[in-house]
Amino acid sequence: MPTSGSGTRPPTIADVAKAASVSRTTVSHALNGLGKVDPRTRERIKKIAADLGYRPNLRAQRLRRGQAKAIALASSMPFAVAGGPSRLGFYMEVAAAAAERALVHDYALVLVPPVQSGSALYSLDIDGAIVVEPDENDAAVAQLRERHLPYVALGRPVSPGDDAPYVDLRGGRVVELLLEHLREQGARRPALIIGAGARHSAVDARAAFERVAAEHGWVPLVATAPEEGGEQAGYERCAALLADHPETDAVCALVDAFAVGAVRAIRDSGRRIPDDVMVVTRYDGLRARTCEPPLTAVDLHLDRAAADAVELLLGRLGGAADAGGGPGADATGTGAATVPEPRVIPRASSLRVTARA
Repeated sequence: MPTSGSGTRPPTIADVAKAASVSRTTVSHALNGLGKVDPRTRERIKKIAADLGYRPNLRAQRLRRGQAKAIALASSMPFAVAGGPSRLGFYMEVAAAAAERALVHDYALVLVPPVQSGSALYSLDIDGAIVVEPDENDAAVAQLRERHLPYVALGRPVSPGDDAPYVDLRGGRVVELLLEHLREQGARRPALIIGAGARHSAVDARAAFERVAAEHGWVPLVATAPEEGGEQAGYERCAALLADHPETDAVCALVDAFAVGAVRAIRDSGRRIPDDVMVVTRYDGLRARTCEPPLTAVDLHLDRAAADAVELLLGRLGGAADAGGGPGADATGTGAATVPEPRVIPRASSLRVTARA
């Protein structure tokens, strides 16, 4: 009788069937929880399979079930923003919570590098994907659609006609809270720096900034920088902004890489942070916490958002119907889930001396 340590070929389902004196179909049903197999027979077959060292052929199972039992986490965010000093912080925080929720439903989570044309996303054996903050005409979304795979978005989709379920990260509300914090600290001439693309965070931020500026009589000063430029792009854009608008007293740089670059530009201009110019950013990650001075940022509740995204996706796949959705998730796989109220985390970059005192 072949065993895993005998040095011969690995045991097959036929070997298990022969040892158990049953058909191969019965073995397949017993090991995969299918069909009507007597519980005692099922347990006996499982024990024999374990004793023989039998391992199921996952590719064959995939063909039979039509499921990979795996979902992907994908993003088109350039590595200049996602990587470097941030150590993929935003992406990995989402991944940790998404993996935990996926495992509850016996799904694996596959992490995909920043998706561009020619990505391995084309060849991954997955059932669907979560796309992190898709841009307009997003590369990851395009590849998933080409493969006819379902997906949900973490952050509101912005491409025309994209009706994929999504988790609302409340981009507009995040900016409103940051601007209110800056106003309380004495800002009267703030500026906004956002990515040059059309991700929901940039689109919603611009709209919120223009709305708040109109309420308070501020000049709606908005600057854009290319995401792929990372910190250097933030530095150059902030330096140009200060040269053109020297009265600027606060910078809301939503991309954390831009914010770190802005800090350097402000100092190189001879200004002090936060006394002359305050700086705030969106994501409370490694860059924000280790910058000097540490950056005021926002708790986006990414753990909750990631878990809800998994529930939305599994709802579309039919894999979570008997488990129910997470808090705030639409278990039918349609519509949107909304994270709780974002929370500003004030730090030295925006707490002025009078306020600290």
